[in-house]
Amino acid sequence: MPPRVAVILALLLAAARPQPPGSVSLEGLLSGATPAVLTLVAPLNELFQKDSGNEEYGVRGTLSYKDPDGRDVALPDVTVSVRGHTSETECSFPKLKLKAKGSGSLKIGTHCGEEPDDALSKKYGRLTNEKSPLREALAYKLLEALEVPALRTRPARITYVDSSASAAAPLVRNAILVEDDADAMKRAGGTTELSMETFGDVRKRSASHDAARIVFGEALIANFDWCLKFSPDDAYRCNEQKPLWNLLAFDRGGGQAALMMKDLDLAGIVVGTHPWFSSIFNPAFVPSKSEVDVEVISQVQRTRSLYSRADLDALRRDFAGRKAAVYAVVDKADVDSRGREIARAHVDAFFGAIADEAFYRPVVATRDVQLYVDAAGTKEACGPKDTVDVGTPVNVLQQSGSMSQVVVLDALWRWGPKNQCAAVEKGSVWIRSDAISSDYPR
Repeated sequence: MPPRVAVILALLLAAARPQPPGSVSLEGLLSGATPAVLTLVAPLNELFQKDSGNEEYGVRGTLSYKDPDGRDVALPDVTVSVRGHTSETECSFPKLKLKAKGSGSLKIGTHCGEEPDDALSKKYGRLTNEKSPLREALAYKLLEALEVPALRTRPARITYVDSSASAAAPLVRNAILVEDDADAMKRAGGTTELSMETFGDVRKRSASHDAARIVFGEALIANFDWCLKFSPDDAYRCNEQKPLWNLLAFDRGGGQAALMMKDLDLAGIVVGTHPWFSSIFNPAFVPSKSEVDVEVISQVQRTRSLYSRADLDALRRDFAGRKAAVYAVVDKADVDSRGREIARAHVDAFFGAIADEAFYRPVVATRDVQLYVDAAGTKEACGPKDTVDVGTPVNVLQQSGSMSQVVVLDALWRWGPKNQCAAVEKGSVWIRSDAISSDYPR
């Protein structure tokens, strides 16, 4: 251990009281109205170099902080490991997990890297600086205000002291502390975690209540890095391949399952913009041409294909009643000014999108509706079999005879990178007027 790091570690341990196993809980760090202030001493460079995607590989470190009474606490035998396969491939400082014998486990959402301002990573579009953890913490707080089931979190300020042979100066960065999956399962009354391979679908698991709040919650924060198969024939985005992705599912027994949201670092409310937007959505669907509005509306509108009108109306009333609390979260958040601006735009878009008239906007309400390039129907706009899915929102521009010119919002991801349709993504198309209705679902 380099002499400088050894001195820092000795000072930290001298100032803190080493705690016996079981006397403290890492989960307890999630409680608190202010950001947690922590110091982690570990051979981080060794961890980052040797880890190969196996979360079982870890290094030993010391975690120190002040308890609620202001006393210094030290956990001298904490196992630190890397988590998140995508973060470790594109983050110079990947996500971490802490495990202390007798004191439980805790996950850390780190700052990922040191890129400037709102620069995004090339592969997945992550915000690679310390604005990201605090924006993600805000996203979780918004979900909490809406009572959307999600992991418990707390923003943090962490001093990382690298005890590796090549250790550099201590690094102080923003982070987000995230509840361990086992603690979340206990809180939800679960007995077993359900994997992606064993989950099945929402209907099979009788998880409709949690799923309904989650799909609206994902819409609020414009998160698309998730999948949940609602029924056996649900083919939305990657559900067929991954019926459960970036969500936790716990078996409660009696045929019931609990669901929770997690991993929000790629949500629009965090990153600000999605590089893939133009290959899926047409910004002309809304007069503002706002990407935020379009992304939020798209997932809000998907709910109309999943739930009954009575269920949707009850949910919207419930969410509308929490509007003041949601805006209060944005106003009080410890986040950068641009992050607060982005968050407010998402909240504005969400409450606008769930209002009665905006929610029951025109959609394609009948099956086997073909899209054409002109009112005469002389040529298909996409392809002879590329009919539009029922429940797809449309913005009517004009009518000619029995046809309507519309801008389509591909809320159900009928088209996309593997089945692109330029007319949907960039322009307008013509469809039968009698296929359009606001009375959906009935």
